[in-house]
Amino acid sequence: MPTVNATLWIIASVLAAAFLAAGLMKTTRTREKLIASGMNWAEEFSPAAVKGIGAVEALGALGLILPAALDIAPVLVPLAATGLVLTMLGAVGFHVRRKEIKESVPSLVLLILAAVVAWGRFGPYAF
Repeated sequence: MPTVNATLWIIASVLAAAFLAAGLMKTTRTREKLIASGMNWAEEFSPAAVKGIGAVEALGALGLILPAALDIAPVLVPLAATGLVLTMLGAVGFHVRRKEIKESVPSLVLLILAAVVAWGRFGPYAF
């Protein structure tokens, strides 16, 4: 059975992969292509805002892994996780406001996982 520390690393790695992929997609595709692929939420944001959301997600992904892996300012890991919690709170709230309950579920799952990492790395399993 993996230790709590290993479990937190696994969760952070999965989150980093998900947020890096999502962030890169938002920063490299046009808003119109995102909308055409089913991301209808992008209709309510400017192209710059969509790119900004993508940049926040990609940077958050890097912040979940690199500071601890490189042992450079590892306190940035729980800060990145907290930032991603806030980002996903915004996403969940946005989808619920649009009555897109089904679409809010992935954001809610990512929020919970990021909160677990923030709790663990700020608390009893800090680096």
